[in-house]
Amino acid sequence: MTRAAPPEPDFVEMVESCLDSVWSLDLLLLTHAQPKRQWNTADLVAELRSSELVVTQSVRRLLEAGLLVDEGEGNVRYAAVSADLASFVDRLDHEYRTRPNQIRRMIVGRSNAKLTSFSDAFLLRKPPQ
Repeated sequence: MTRAAPPEPDFVEMVESCLDSVWSLDLLLLTHAQPKRQWNTADLVAELRSSELVVTQSVRRLLEAGLLVDEGEGNVRYAAVSADLASFVDRLDHEYRTRPNQIRRMIVGRSNAKLTSFSDAFLLRKPPQ
């Protein structure tokens, strides 16, 4: 069995900069699958089986990343602001279907690195190596 090549650094960087959680990934791919549909928070909560807080945070992050557009009255829909972002999401969708664990690790690994960096700031002495 051959191992798949790791994704290019540019792709990893896009994943890390656009997605702050696996919830954001799920929300992005859900809206990407139905780009003409407008979603409200209640629909997203129900569809993702998530909480309002998680959905609200994910929507805010994806709006900031230029991957969702605010349609007013609490509705959003998928709409990448550039062709590069649209291509990234198409590739992300494909990669997630073929290698979901690898994509999840990119997102979770980044979160863990931030947590480690934060906790290291409180160390009085560095642990022996």
